[in-house]
Amino acid sequence: MNKLEQLSEELKKDQKTWLVTGNAGFIGSNLTEFLLSNGQKVVGLDNFSTGYQHNIDDVLSQVGEESAKNFTFIEGDIADIETCQKACEGVDIILHQAALGSVPRSIDDPITSNRSNVTGFLNMITAAKDAGIKRFVYASSSSVYGDSKELPKVEGRTGNVLSPYAAMKATNELYGSVFQKVYGMETLGLRYFNVFGRRQDPNGAYAAVIPKWVGSLLTGEDVFINGDGETSRDFTYIDNVIQMNLLAGTTDNPEAFGEAFNVAVGGRNTLNELYNLIQDQLNKSAIKHGLSTIDQSPIYRDFRPGDIRHSNADITKAKTIVGYQPTHDIYQGMEEAIEWYIENIG
Repeated sequence: MNKLEQLSEELKKDQKTWLVTGNAGFIGSNLTEFLLSNGQKVVGLDNFSTGYQHNIDDVLSQVGEESAKNFTFIEGDIADIETCQKACEGVDIILHQAALGSVPRSIDDPITSNRSNVTGFLNMITAAKDAGIKRFVYASSSSVYGDSKELPKVEGRTGNVLSPYAAMKATNELYGSVFQKVYGMETLGLRYFNVFGRRQDPNGAYAAVIPKWVGSLLTGEDVFINGDGETSRDFTYIDNVIQMNLLAGTTDNPEAFGEAFNVAVGGRNTLNELYNLIQDQLNKSAIKHGLSTIDQSPIYRDFRPGDIRHSNADITKAKTIVGYQPTHDIYQGMEEAIEWYIENIG
C-alpha cells in the first residue's frame, strides 16, 4: 500500500470539512475529487478566472451521487473579504490553491496578479484566523528560489526572486510564517515544482508547458521551446501533489507549522528531454489506439524573461517532517497523463 492509499484509508475513518479554494482549477479539482471520494465534506470556492465549470462537473460525475452530496460550491473572488468569511463557515481545514499562476502573466499584469496572489491570500488566511480555523495549507512555488544556483534546491536557502509572481509567492510564505508565530495558526506552504496531470488546461496564452505541447502535437500545431532546450525542471505528477496536500492537512507534527516544503520528486529533466518523452509517449499511445504517430521537431525561440534556468528539488524535509513518499516519477506520471490528454484534448 503506497502513501496515497494509506491516506485514503485514514480519511475514511474521520469525516472533516475541507475548504478548497480554486477548486475549479487543475490542482483544486483533483484535490476535491480525492477528498470527496474518501468520505470528506468539501466546500469549493472559485471565481472561474482560470478554472472551469466542466472540471467541477467532471469531479462530481467521477465521485458518484452519494459523495457529490458532500460538496458545496461558492462562486466568488478571494479578493473579496466577505466571500472568504462566508467560505470559512463550518470548515476544519483549508487547502488554499486559488491564485493567478504564471510568471509571464505576472510580468504582463502585476497588479491583477497581486490582487489574487497577495490581497486574496491575506484575505483568506485572515478569514481563517477569524473563524478559528487552525490548519491552513497553501500553494507556494519553486519560483521563490529565484537566481539561486544551488542544486538541488533546499528550503532554507533561496536567491533573489526574478519575477512579480515569485515575489508574491515569497510574500505568501512570509505571511504564513508570521500568522503561525503571531496567531498560533498551523500554516504549511507547499512549493510546487512544475506540476502536470489530468485536467491541466492546454489552452490560453499562459498554459503550462506539458499540456500546451501535448495539445499542439495532437492538433499538428507548432511546438515552441524557449531558449536552447537545456533549461531543466523537476516535473511533478498531480498524485504527488495530492498526497502532499493531504499530509499537510492532517499532520500532527508541530515542526511542520510555519514552514514551507518542496513538493517534487527530486528529478531533473531538460526541456529537450521532456519534448522527446512526450512525443515518444504519445506515439506509444497512438499505436495502442490505432492512431497516426507523430514525427515533429520543435521550434526554438528566445529565452523567456523571469524564468529560472535550472530547478531540482531536495525533498528530504517533506519526507522527514510529514512522511511524504512520492508515488510517481515523470515517466510513470507521463504515461498516465498522456492517456488522459488523448481522451480529453485529442
